[in-house]
Amino acid sequence: MYQQILTAHDPHLPAFYQAGQPVTRGELQQASQRAASFLWERGLRRGDTLAVWIPDGAVWLQLLFGAAQLGVLVVPVSTRLKTAEALHVVNTAHARMLVVPTRFLDFDYMEAASAIQHAVGALEHVVNVPVTGEFMWDAYPARAASLGEGLDPWCTFSTSGTTGKPKLAVHTQAGIVTHVLNVAAATDMRPGDATLCALPLYGVMGFVLAISSLAAGAACVFLPVFKAQAAAEAMERHAVTHFYGSDAMLDMVLGVPGHSFRNWRRGGFAEFAGLGSRITDKAWADWQVPLTAIYGMSECFALAALRDTNATGDERRLAGGHPVAPVISFRIVDPATGEVVPEGEQGELQLRGYNVTAGYLNNPTATADAFTSDGWLRTGDLARAQGRAFQYLSRLKDTLRLRGYLVDPAEIEEFLVTHPAVAAAQVVGVHQEGEGDVAVAFIRTRAEDVSEAALLEFCKRGIAGFKLPRRIVALDAFPQVDGPNGVKILKHVLRDLARQHLQTAPNPQDHTRKTP
Repeated sequence: MYQQILTAHDPHLPAFYQAGQPVTRGELQQASQRAASFLWERGLRRGDTLAVWIPDGAVWLQLLFGAAQLGVLVVPVSTRLKTAEALHVVNTAHARMLVVPTRFLDFDYMEAASAIQHAVGALEHVVNVPVTGEFMWDAYPARAASLGEGLDPWCTFSTSGTTGKPKLAVHTQAGIVTHVLNVAAATDMRPGDATLCALPLYGVMGFVLAISSLAAGAACVFLPVFKAQAAAEAMERHAVTHFYGSDAMLDMVLGVPGHSFRNWRRGGFAEFAGLGSRITDKAWADWQVPLTAIYGMSECFALAALRDTNATGDERRLAGGHPVAPVISFRIVDPATGEVVPEGEQGELQLRGYNVTAGYLNNPTATADAFTSDGWLRTGDLARAQGRAFQYLSRLKDTLRLRGYLVDPAEIEEFLVTHPAVAAAQVVGVHQEGEGDVAVAFIRTRAEDVSEAALLEFCKRGIAGFKLPRRIVALDAFPQVDGPNGVKILKHVLRDLARQHLQTAPNPQDHTRKTP
């Protein structure tokens, strides 16, 4: 099935730009056939696993499509991982081959790969490739015969690992091809368009956007490392029509002065930093781009759902939306009973459709736990139905039970930022023996002279008593990590801080900017 992505459009159209230079679809197809010959000569066959620990670009795509031709499973490894972390992925995958760059971002991948090979018995081959932006294996013949089939596992995506070591969610050729074609149609990608691929291919969002672009006949514009200035320059130089990313990423690019984004037509974001409203308003005001919030995860693909571009700005910024295809079904259930709840009520979002993972690689226990007895994927997300759409609210584990009421932390966060001194807010819960969950708010402020007591009084006047934070603590910055889909706030670090602050009572004279 993968052939549809490369052969459905003019082979002379650019498939991607690497270091500003175009590479055609026909060149990518020929290069992938040479990669298939190389993998075959090294003994890889249907059902084998290839670990790819290299930066985005020519060889990454060459290996992806070459592996598909043989029915080989590709396991991307984040280039941000160090040796022990990469070892976990390669060992979990039972990879037979590991491909690494000679050197990238001042890290010795060859030394790391050697250590991994000694630790992983299944790993027969370590292959190093230069980071030059050029295809490899020119001496191998283009393998024309395809052995890959629709039900063959094609690619995995790592889970976040917030509740343990990352798992590898498997997706088939048929699932990937179906999804990228649906995403291309839903986001109005056309032959000759260009997508700024600012997110890495090893993450599910970066992968879906890049392969959807190829499926539509559009070109991928890769960046070696994301920098806002370089991204803005690339958008102007290559007449970028589509740009999706994290809210922080879009905010940085929108803030670069002196560049024209007049070709930018569609875009969207996953909101991790609380900047959805700001970038939605700015993109529309400056460039008439109707940014939309999106929904997705490793287990069900990125852009599994997205908002309608014709909706108001307030609606477009809400995470979730309509499933990208009618054949993707969702339901909202009571987490305790599994019963479907009435429209508008909160519960766990569950999904079913072609986009749902075939399971976690070499982890049958986790696979069984991820699905209900009637075959629905448990997302672990809190959501509510809105007709044929849904609104994502938070992770279920982040939801608070305050004095018996189920409370989405975003309700408190959104109220706090209405105070003129509060620039951003994050709310977490800490379980207190004999009391249950207690809310603690962390804020970044615009003013140094606002006290915790004043903010607590502000909350008392504006939200229900059971929602009141026990403490409101100002930080210079929220703890965060730069993940494959953008910057994420580290809630577990905030919970540890919250426990510390709950041990002391608020001082009415305390002002903000007290906690580093």
